[in-house]
Amino acid sequence: MAAEPLPTPQAGSPAAPRLSPWEVVQLARHPQRPKAPDFILGLVTDFVEVHGDRLFRDDPALLAGLGWFEGQPVAVMGPYKGRDTRENLAHNFGMPNPEGYRKALRVMKLAEKFGYPVLSFVDTPAAFPGDEAEERGQAQAIARNIMEMSTLRTPILVVITGEGGSGGALALGVGDAVLMLQHAIYTVIPPEGCAAILWRDASRAQEAAEALRLTAEDLAALGVVDEIVPEPEGGAHRDPDAAVGAVREPLRRHLMALREIPLERLPALRYERYRRMGRHVESLSRG
Repeated sequence: MAAEPLPTPQAGSPAAPRLSPWEVVQLARHPQRPKAPDFILGLVTDFVEVHGDRLFRDDPALLAGLGWFEGQPVAVMGPYKGRDTRENLAHNFGMPNPEGYRKALRVMKLAEKFGYPVLSFVDTPAAFPGDEAEERGQAQAIARNIMEMSTLRTPILVVITGEGGSGGALALGVGDAVLMLQHAIYTVIPPEGCAAILWRDASRAQEAAEALRLTAEDLAALGVVDEIVPEPEGGAHRDPDAAVGAVREPLRRHLMALREIPLERLPALRYERYRRMGRHVESLSRG
């Protein structure tokens, strides 16, 4: 597919044309867009990285550890995407292996043990699909993270910062509140993969993007996302520092609200949140 010029949304202008889902996909993938480590290191002080899953190895595709946010200790995690080929090769293009998800779970269990909130910054095209990942239990690692996050007895805040792709994002995306940057995407499958499966033609990715309902507006309407965080004019890549800073206040506000809820009630409320998601219309015809 030929490269297309990136759209330039005017975030603050009510007269600006609405971007198509495919244009939003392009912005979410912009190489200069702030990555999950930028949000972690920009919002969390005294960050101490945790390495390894205590089963196989450390996964450089996922950053996780402990630090302080707004005066309280937190556990933080997020895929490690690069800005160029060298960084992407070093961090597997932000696609974690099973040991990455197990490292994230290790940090989340530490958070539960000490009563720390969990902040999860999601930006990954997908979990790594290679043979070696499947041999080491990729599907099981993703499924276990989803299960454990569903019942974790500590607040979980999720921020979709760029690409929220497939099970790789879901394994880090179960939360009491889910925030999403204005031009991020969150989808069960990338548009190219969807087009290749449905029509055996990856060039129909734009059409697939329309059908997938992957934009922040779509997902807020479905109840998947609780709040959309505005981006700087032109997109987060135009002013990464401002984009990172824009997340601070919504995170603080949601965290303060969750702190008022007894820890033992959180799993039940989280369950109800996910039960409310989605809309369907049922048509009954009488013959």
